[in-house]
Amino acid sequence: MKKILFKKRFKTAAAIMTAAVLAITSTGCGQTGQQNGQSRGNVSNESASNAQQTSAKKQRYNAQFLDVFDTVSMEIGYEADEDTFKSRYKDSHELLLKEHQLFDIYNDYDGINNIKTINDNAGKEPVKVDAKLIELLKWGKEIYTLTDGKLNIAYGAVLRLWHEKREIGMADPSKGELPDEEALKEAAKHTNIDDVIIDEEAGTVFLKDPEMSLDVGGIAKGYATEDAAKLIEGAGSDSFMLNLGGNLRAIGLKDNTEKWVCPVENPTFRDNQTGDQYAVVTYLENASLVTSGDYERYYVVDGERYHHIIDPDTMYPAKYHRSVTILTHDSALADALSTALFCMSVEDGKTLIKSISEGTSSLGNSERVGRIDAMWIEADGTQEFTDGFSDITKK
Repeated sequence: MKKILFKKRFKTAAAIMTAAVLAITSTGCGQTGQQNGQSRGNVSNESASNAQQTSAKKQRYNAQFLDVFDTVSMEIGYEADEDTFKSRYKDSHELLLKEHQLFDIYNDYDGINNIKTINDNAGKEPVKVDAKLIELLKWGKEIYTLTDGKLNIAYGAVLRLWHEKREIGMADPSKGELPDEEALKEAAKHTNIDDVIIDEEAGTVFLKDPEMSLDVGGIAKGYATEDAAKLIEGAGSDSFMLNLGGNLRAIGLKDNTEKWVCPVENPTFRDNQTGDQYAVVTYLENASLVTSGDYERYYVVDGERYHHIIDPDTMYPAKYHRSVTILTHDSALADALSTALFCMSVEDGKTLIKSISEGTSSLGNSERVGRIDAMWIEADGTQEFTDGFSDITKK
């Protein structure tokens, strides 16, 4: 089941990556590369083919890989030599692969207790887990409190029902159908975040409710991206771009000279290839850019689109916006907020952002907190912005 799921998502992710790469090859947020279906990345030196992207001291290198978080990923770095880039890539890729396995809800891995292990033991016994997994789940609980439950890592029982129907509907549209209403209501009874018991001293996680399950899809990729960025920065690199299936994290400037140019997709163009391909173009330095939208993983029933971002208040796909884009320094926070704000009004989203930025939210003065800007795209194509968002659309 998981291998089939990966293949389907890979086709979508590859198309997304290709579209974005073609648009920004000359500007620096990505570059074209052959998709060969291998799980490990290939490192290439682009300086010979594009002298404009080479400085006197550093050259541009990139690697693409397919084996983390079910998406096409890329790292771009400016380094003095290829060995240095290979070292950064090797270490960061190993970190991402480890966290992918820890956060996986579908697969077992030899010698690893992960989210699936915890779910399999719901109501039975505590599971001894890696400290990194405990960190992620604590972050998930913090995000639950911050968003008043709009993003709930304990919502797996409901999400599983939607996932099963969505996979069927995406594979064969003629078989698309909605989850049973009563089954959704029953599953929603088993989503109490307080039933996720974390014992830091013992290093264990226990789900008190035998019918509940964890799903960290709304926070995992951004969390891992930020961990990888910190590792790369800590090793001394100061010009790097991480792109995990559209979760962007810029380290410094591109070639230490100019901001990384990263467009945000236009949902209407994704639907029918009309209008502008990109809603806006952003310019990043030491920042993360994450977008959540209704146009990637969805299926259609009776002419209506049902996407993968479920509103806990309704148990159905959220209908507030077409997409929400978050820009802030920390990728973990950006990822969580893009999902949570997708499930609330613009006004409530702006209020939440203001409280976080001012240090009055439940996060307080966490090191993850910094300036936050957002863009909302609505069903009619109109755009809403935080006051400072226009600053990042300027070179």
